[in-house]
Amino acid sequence: MKKLTSIVTAAAATGMALFVPAAAHASTTAPHCTAVRPTSDFYAGGRIATTPITDDNARCRTISVSGIRDVADPADNCQTFLVALLSADGRDPTYTEPVQACSPTPGVRTVLATGVPTGTQYRVLYQVDYIDPQPQQVRFTVWH
Repeated sequence: MKKLTSIVTAAAATGMALFVPAAAHASTTAPHCTAVRPTSDFYAGGRIATTPITDDNARCRTISVSGIRDVADPADNCQTFLVALLSADGRDPTYTEPVQACSPTPGVRTVLATGVPTGTQYRVLYQVDYIDPQPQQVRFTVWH
């Protein structure tokens, strides 16, 4: 996996500013962001990835998550997330650093990435806690 330096290097090379929080940042304000409920696409390396999401909202420059719930254990509202920023030319994705996100109350969002340019295509991945009898399924909302 590429590290934060790769993200900064890639962003600098294309003239974009992309910032990834060093630690989780919970927020209840992001008035211009829109919500999507992504579906799971695949499991690999202990993580489940969503189907690709395109950030087409010019008024929001962050990717956040909220409403986190383990389908099998609704009391479990914490998970480790990261974002895979997809390349338009088919190169390997650039990954953000993992962030521990929790949804103790409705409306609380945890920022996974900031400075995201409009039109960016990405996947949200989460670390699974168990795979038996089947991989953990977590429901969450993505704000972008």
